[in-house]
Amino acid sequence: MSNESEQKELKISNSTDESLSSQQNSRELELSERVARLEKQLDQALMLISDIYRYGKLRDLLSAGKWKEADLETANVMLEVSGKTDKEELTPDDAIKFPCSVINLIDQLWNNYSNGRFGFSVQKKVYESMGGTYDISQIDMKVLESTSEKLGLRFNGKRIPYKNLNFSLEAPKGGFPVAWWSSPYGAKLAVYFLARLDNCNID
Repeated sequence: MSNESEQKELKISNSTDESLSSQQNSRELELSERVARLEKQLDQALMLISDIYRYGKLRDLLSAGKWKEADLETANVMLEVSGKTDKEELTPDDAIKFPCSVINLIDQLWNNYSNGRFGFSVQKKVYESMGGTYDISQIDMKVLESTSEKLGLRFNGKRIPYKNLNFSLEAPKGGFPVAWWSSPYGAKLAVYFLARLDNCNID
């Protein structure tokens, strides 16, 4: 009887140890994920502080709800980061190598100040909802055109002139930033940049 009792106690002890170990592992994983999130937020904050000359104007325009001016400033910032002076110089290869940290920060600024209506992450979701993929060897013009329609950039099959876009929070979700997308490379640059958004986990 003594051996049986000891064996039962040992099993209970082992089970308790396993449960405590599992709980500890779960806590450690949760803590690790929280630390990773905080580090990401800190990196973004430090980037904004260290590059205030680059992002400060964009932040101020977004904060004031000046969507058109913020859209044009976004294009300027992205050109500057790319080392280009004109959108015509920007190639699809430049777009697919664009720094994830910059894309993420710009997306966060747009997302935060528009209450989730605008930003690259919103545009990516719209593109996916239209059946878009990230295979840069396949450019589906129908998907791109339907995405543009959904974003309020086209109407009845025709592109809406930039000056006629709805520069307000009443614009379709994902409607901005958009000046950045204008390029002589057209659909190819769009698909390459969308692939970059996916590669950078912009969600």
